[in-house]
Amino acid sequence: MANPQFKPFSNICEFLTAVHIYTDEARQGKTRHVDAVHYCAHVRKDLRQCLIYDSHEKDARLIGVEYMVPKEVYMTFPDEEKKLWHSHDFEVKSGMLILPKLDGKSHEEWEAAELEGMKEIMNLYGKTWHFWEVDAGHQYPFGTPFLMGSATHPDQIDLDKVMKKRNETFGVHHHHKAEARKDIPHADIPHHADSWWKGI
Repeated sequence: MANPQFKPFSNICEFLTAVHIYTDEARQGKTRHVDAVHYCAHVRKDLRQCLIYDSHEKDARLIGVEYMVPKEVYMTFPDEEKKLWHSHDFEVKSGMLILPKLDGKSHEEWEAAELEGMKEIMNLYGKTWHFWEVDAGHQYPFGTPFLMGSATHPDQIDLDKVMKKRNETFGVHHHHKAEARKDIPHADIPHHADSWWKGI
C-alpha cells in the first residue's frame, strides 16, 4: 500500500519536456527561455497540474508549476484571466513538446501513445509560474514569480539550437516529431491566449 502521506505524488502519471519563455520579455519581442521538465497529475478530467523541474535528474530543482485545462474550460474564464494562459499548438506541432519514452513499451508502442497524448494536449491551455530563475545562475529561488509561456511561431525561437541538448538527452529529434504530428489539426486558438505575443 502506498504511504498515505504521499498520495498526491502517486497521482503523477505524465512526464513531459518542453521549453518555457519569459512572457515579460516576449512582450518586447525577446525569447529568453528555460528547459522545463514536467511531472503532471490528472487531478480531474478538466484539470492537470504539473511540477516543473530544470532536469529529470535526481538533483533536479523544482522551479515552477503549470496548470492545464481544456479549451471549453478556458473559454469560461474572464478575459483578464485568459491573458495569463498559453496555447500548446506550436509546442506540439514543432516537436518541442515530447513525452520521453519510459521503460516497458516498445519504440512503436510509445510513439503511438505519445501521438495520442499530443492530440489531447493540443487543445489544452496552460498557466505557468516559475519561482526560480535558474538560467540566470541563481542558486536559490530569489525574487517574485515569473509568468511563463511558450513560443507560438518558428521566428520566435531557434529550435535547432534550443532543442539540441534535449534531443541528445532523450534520443529524439524535434524534426522527426514534427513530421509524425503533421496530420494533427491545428488548434483554433482564442484571441486572449498567448497575449504577450499579441500586444494585448
